Parts: sequence; structure tokens; C-alpha cells
Amino acid sequence: MNFFEAIRFGELEDVKREVNANASILEEKDPKGFPPLVLASYNEQYEITKFFLDAGADVNVRDAAGNTALMGVCFKGYNDIAALLIERGADVNAQNYNGATALIYAATFGQSEIVKQLLEHGADKTIKDNRGNTAHTHASFQGLPELASILEV
Repeated sequence: MNFFEAIRFGELEDVKREVNANASILEEKDPKGFPPLVLASYNEQYEITKFFLDAGADVNVRDAAGNTALMGVCFKGYNDIAALLIERGADVNAQNYNGATALIYAATFGQSEIVKQLLEHGADKTIKDNRGNTAHTHASFQGLPELASILEV
């Protein structure tokens, strides 16, 4: 099993062994352009995500589409990993190549707990994606009136 497969399958000891043997592996990307931290968080591997952060991984590292680990967990709804990333200094207002933010993803996918976390940590409700839509607009498009009301500017 290679390093990136070990991340996906939650093989913490294998991952630790690889990183301890070669710390620069934290900066590599898999064939699809996913860095280890983004891959671990996106696959709901909390302990591996925490290990990577403890080992010095850049909390704001981006994948091939410009997404950060925080954006990925907002899409998936992993509240505990979102909290960990925010605690470790994730940029809550970072934008990917389409202009989307973690808040926009959380709003689009109805992740109200993560929306609240992001707002508590300074997420900007006024940021628009490349199509001119805010998180409020996305929540409205998805038929999520309660979330949309939280996100009104």
C-alpha cells in the first residue's frame, strides 16, 4: 500500500512511518493533485489530519482545484475536522480557483454547524464566487431558508 492509499484507508501507523522517514512527503501530491492533508481531511481521517498538522503540514495547502482542507470538510460535513483545522489556523476566507470559500461550500451543502463555526471565526459573508454568488445566495438556491437567513448580509 502506498502512502496516499494508507491515508485514504486510515492506516495511521503506516502514514507515521512514511512521514518520519521523509518529512518532505507532506508537500507531495497524489496523481489527482491532492496533498496529504487535503486527502486525509476529505476522507474523514481525523487522527491522520491531526498527525499531519502536528508534523508541520501547511493547514492552508491547496489541491489541484485550489481547494483547502477546510473547504473539503465543509463540502463533506465533517464538523470535528473543520473545528480542528480552524483551531490550527485555517484561513476561513481562502478562495479556490472558482472563487468559492469554505462558507460557500458549507452553505451550499447545508452544513449549518460548520457555517456557525466559520462565522464565529471571522468568515466573510460578503465574499462572492466567480459567478457573483455569496454563501447566502447558494443557501437560497438550495432551498435552505434557515441557513440563508443566518447568512444574510
